[in-house]
Amino acid sequence: MSYEPTTNKCTKPCKFGARHLQAIFLFVGMMINYFQRVNISAAIVPMTQPTAGAPYYSWDTSNKSLILSSFFWGYVVSQVPSGLLAKRFGAKYVISLSTAVGGVLCFFHPLAAEGSWIYICVLRVLTGIVQGSVYPCVHTLLSKWVPRTERGFLTTGTYSGAQFGTAVILVSSGHIFESVMGWPGLFYISGGLSVFWALLFFWQGANEPATAKYISKIEREYIENLTGSNNTGESLAIPWKSIFRSSAFYGLLAAHCGFTWGFYTLLTEIPTYMSSVLKLNVKSNALLSSLPYFAMGILCFVVSPISDLLINRGTLTVTTSRKLFNSIGQWVPMGCLIGLGYMSAKQKTEAIVLLTLAVGINAACFCGYLVNHMDLSPNFAGPMMGVTNGLAGVTSIVAPLVVGAIVSNEEDPIQWRVVFFITGGVYLVCNTIFVIFGKATVQPWNEPSNTSSTITLRNNLQIDSNTLTPKQGKEERF
Repeated sequence: MSYEPTTNKCTKPCKFGARHLQAIFLFVGMMINYFQRVNISAAIVPMTQPTAGAPYYSWDTSNKSLILSSFFWGYVVSQVPSGLLAKRFGAKYVISLSTAVGGVLCFFHPLAAEGSWIYICVLRVLTGIVQGSVYPCVHTLLSKWVPRTERGFLTTGTYSGAQFGTAVILVSSGHIFESVMGWPGLFYISGGLSVFWALLFFWQGANEPATAKYISKIEREYIENLTGSNNTGESLAIPWKSIFRSSAFYGLLAAHCGFTWGFYTLLTEIPTYMSSVLKLNVKSNALLSSLPYFAMGILCFVVSPISDLLINRGTLTVTTSRKLFNSIGQWVPMGCLIGLGYMSAKQKTEAIVLLTLAVGINAACFCGYLVNHMDLSPNFAGPMMGVTNGLAGVTSIVAPLVVGAIVSNEEDPIQWRVVFFITGGVYLVCNTIFVIFGKATVQPWNEPSNTSSTITLRNNLQIDSNTLTPKQGKEERF
């Protein structure tokens, strides 16, 4: 059976529509889910030091490293099942339930700390299990809601919620620690906001444009024509064999692993580094620890429209753009970390600037590997994210343990130098693999023959190529 190319161009709806509202919901959801994820990184310092009359505990560096890494033990194992659940039952329901459960778990952290650091580890494992649904669910939702012409901006904007969430929890934590609530208040606030958002998104969120409560016909058709989301893909068998034979998949996996190693090494260790090496007090530590993540969140909104513009004008092919921005997002931070390895307490300002750049410029990766799942396979972006995020999550377990093994004296800058050099080396190797093997074209295994959504998407790609990517032939060189 043959298909004739579509002859009518998609009519673009008004500037603000249901797709933007869904992106805002998911942005806030990312923020709040990162409250659950990051609160322990901020609280671990006052939990082990006497501050404002709150209880504190004598946990050594090894105990703290286990606490910080235990989240990822659960996070890794739930990634693929979460992607499959999102595809089977709808990502809206899975992420709403998991966020609510994670919020309830937050309430029990102060009580668990009174018992033993082991109980905290158990709670962090459980939190990791429910948090493992976040990225597969968000990717599944975005693959249904975001037209390819807006993929860089809306996807990056949504995921920037993680950085703003990290920044907000870190900057506010100092004030919470010094309040009458003490460090337990951080967990109570995180839990309450999580439950509230879960109920709101369950009420107002939608799995796809076809089931949205408030959306115009023009916008629905526009989204469906440029994503293939008119076919929900619920009944499609996931082509695991084809995915695991794809060199483009392994390039994407390498880039994801590199980002995750660097990001979570710094996320879990910046408060300790600033307190022990740079000699900052709890309040200053909280404020300055948040600065890199504010920078990253802001830069997300700088690099993403540039990426979309370069692609839509035909200046760069999609593949070239993904590789360029991912290289900026990993190789520039690599240089910053090398410089950071030579900083000491006498060079606080320089160290903070390098840390801010190392984390902030990571934003460019969001226009690189992070949207690449949707480039390769709009129908299986969620399950693919579950696989790559799960395997990359292994590095999130290993990285804090590596830091714990290397840093026996938290005040020794030379030991931290080794940590930063290793992180820079991971960035170098992983992004090189992505540059060599990465692609950003819809793969043949995205959808079986005799189905309409990929045909529609590919036909629209052909139509738009004359106006959006006139230099499409360059794609073949990569």
